[in-house]
Amino acid sequence: MTSLADLTALQLLAGYGSGAFSPVEVVRANLARIEEAPRGVNAFTRVAADAALREAEAAASRWLRAEPSGLLDGVPVTVKDLLLMRGEPTLRGSRTVRAEGPAWDEDAPSVARLREHGAVFLAKTTTPEFGWKGVTDSPLTGVTGNPYDPSRTAGGSSGGSAAAVALGAGPLSLGTDGGGSVRIPASFCGIFGFKPTYGRVPLYPASPFGTLSHVGPMTRDAADAALLMDVISGPDWRDWSGLGPPGTTFQESLRGGVRELRIAYSPSLGAGGPEGQGVVDPEVAAAVRRVAELFERLGARVEEADPGFTDPVEAFHTLWFSGAARVVQPLGAAERGLLDPGLREIVELGESYSALDYLAAVDARMALGQTMGRFHSEYDLLLTPTLPITAFEAGHEVPPDSKHTRWTGWTPFTYPFNLTQQPAATVPCGLSEGGLPIGAQLVAARHADAVVLRAAHALYEAGVAEGVRPGGS
Repeated sequence: MTSLADLTALQLLAGYGSGAFSPVEVVRANLARIEEAPRGVNAFTRVAADAALREAEAAASRWLRAEPSGLLDGVPVTVKDLLLMRGEPTLRGSRTVRAEGPAWDEDAPSVARLREHGAVFLAKTTTPEFGWKGVTDSPLTGVTGNPYDPSRTAGGSSGGSAAAVALGAGPLSLGTDGGGSVRIPASFCGIFGFKPTYGRVPLYPASPFGTLSHVGPMTRDAADAALLMDVISGPDWRDWSGLGPPGTTFQESLRGGVRELRIAYSPSLGAGGPEGQGVVDPEVAAAVRRVAELFERLGARVEEADPGFTDPVEAFHTLWFSGAARVVQPLGAAERGLLDPGLREIVELGESYSALDYLAAVDARMALGQTMGRFHSEYDLLLTPTLPITAFEAGHEVPPDSKHTRWTGWTPFTYPFNLTQQPAATVPCGLSEGGLPIGAQLVAARHADAVVLRAAHALYEAGVAEGVRPGGS
């Protein structure tokens, strides 16, 4: 029998409505998963067990009266500890942020929408310091391991959220993605991760990394992500760059399948960039090729094609490292001494750039956006590996045997689409021989979020993720 902790949000809502089980039973099951988690996973900064049970009891009373308060009434959620949550400190993985400092009396827009729709807040999840890298370890909380193998990284920077969903600590989590930070850990942990078009989910306070940073769902499948998008994509006046209402619901957009969809399958994005960056592990390549073949069987028109851009890593580094410098600008020398050493290194680089360097990176970003705009006039969807490798040893920014020095060296498929602000998702598509998840990335034109979710949903319905659960559960 399937555990309540392994059900999707939509399955939970159906069970609440039928009276098969209550939010209290579900939250207890989720809290048990947190207690049972291997020590090396370390996915949570704080678990709000008592508050969650109180919220679940209130939701149970509403369901008994057939008066649910919103789209997620009684559904357990977790939130990355970069997003403000009323009543909880948001420490951002840093010893320089004081829990006893601010009043902590404000919700980020996405968290506010969850609260309005009756979600039950289980926990805040781990992040690297200020979300700066593609793995999750920090001076404040230590290393976050992978539920499939705690000696391997969960990825980052939303590694705690990915691990939480994979563990069964709630079916929904909020992550942020500035260079792959939703998609990287979702791929490594075998869950669904979605980076919407920039502005579709309002963000406040504004990220110091600027318009690279998105808020997105991390869920068991695409249908749950569509549900969560319907909740968190409402406008919020605090984000001046937020988009208007989407016009139709994301749940409605799941219908229709992929017949006649024009899909470009790019095994390596042209294998551009520094030596070794375009090399994809054979097991990863084979799994993603099977996704291309599955799309064909579902009626899509698939052809192998590359967008034709060169690796934009230098432009990304200029923007990203400058953002890191901005993050720590208020800190004195003593506080900077408390920072992650890798963060200090990129801060020094960020501080060395001129305004003209920054604007040159913006020019490169705009050119990349034009290239992808042209590409998507011919193709509805781009299919790539999410990552060229599976999860490596935890506690390292790069694989120990890698020639790379920064996390961008092994994430060539993710950060380009933060530069272009396009919607992109990762779908679990199998396990390696070592039992580690593999992800396939789906990318669409800006504002075509519905195309990504519809295609991902079609893959789930066709069984693409069967067997991808920690321990094979």
